[in-house]
Amino acid sequence: MNSAFDPVTIVFLLLAVFVIYRLRSVLGQRTGNEPTRMNRDRPAENGNVIPLAPANEPRGPVQNASPAPDRWKGVAEPDTPLAAGLDAVAGADPGFEPKSFLQGAKAAYEMIVLAFARGDRKALRDLLSKEVFDGFVAAISERESRGETVESTFVSIDKAEVTDAALKGRNAMLTVRFISKIITATKDSSGAVIDGALDKVSDVTDIWTFSHDTGSRDPNWRLVATEAGQ
Repeated sequence: MNSAFDPVTIVFLLLAVFVIYRLRSVLGQRTGNEPTRMNRDRPAENGNVIPLAPANEPRGPVQNASPAPDRWKGVAEPDTPLAAGLDAVAGADPGFEPKSFLQGAKAAYEMIVLAFARGDRKALRDLLSKEVFDGFVAAISERESRGETVESTFVSIDKAEVTDAALKGRNAMLTVRFISKIITATKDSSGAVIDGALDKVSDVTDIWTFSHDTGSRDPNWRLVATEAGQ
């Protein structure tokens, strides 16, 4: 009878140990950079929705937070009502970052202005609160009833700054002052320009307020109020 530990058996055992070691080194080690199930399963954002805050940050109040005095540098001066409002928003939504918010707000501003000019109700629906959406749709319908159309072209957004921040209940409210350059003209049913000009750049100032439910898993902000600025 052959020994259970003859040379051939030992060779195969060594090969098996080596293969198991290699498989473990490739498949069995976690680096900490693997995507979580939540991130893998997260659906893509709706093309008509602008996420104005990071979608993968934890939400809920931060306990024992000790914010730095200059945490809002470039956005708000320390010890001002605006800084206090931003503190309140960040306390309810730790994922809030004002500079990222402003980038999203600028994208939303341009998208909303152009969608309103086109009369694109579908594009507007997910970007506006119900009250603002109803107001925009009423204006679009009135314009359409007169046979008028609007052509608008964005030239630039020269400035976008947060002018007010507050937490009302669990709703974060941020007001942004936009200064932009836009070419816009309104045409009647015959195609004649009755307002604005297709060859003139106009300076436009708008003050818009966006809101976000900090208790919701939806990271998106929606426009809840508009006014013309000086």
